Amino acid sequence: MREIKFRAWDTKGRRIDPSGMFDFIDGKLEPLFEDSVLEQFTGMKDVNGVEIYEGDIVKVLDGEDVEDPYYAYLEIRYSQGKFYFHNAYAVTFDDVLDVDVLDVEIIGNIHEQPELLEDK
Repeated sequence: MREIKFRAWDTKGRRIDPSGMFDFIDGKLEPLFEDSVLEQFTGMKDVNGVEIYEGDIVKVLDGEDVEDPYYAYLEIRYSQGKFYFHNAYAVTFDDVLDVDVLDVEIIGNIHEQPELLEDK
């Protein structure tokens, strides 16, 4: 069973706070401050052992050509009960988050570095 954890993005303070700026209210997990966005832990870690959350931007080797590698820059999203990779072209990569350690690297998050998802 994977660990259920969240972090909160404080839109006013423009920072990520893993300390728990949320609570259960009327049976729902809600941010304590209206200017917060909750992001769920995927249960996975990147190649550096860093926990991967919704909203993280990751760098993924796309293809198998080691001599001429092409990297895709993708956002981690959660929808319809599953986590998935998403890029600017709305391409999703289902069932890729099913291993303990992914061959991906977190390079930022959608809040602080959205430009990382721009056409590369």
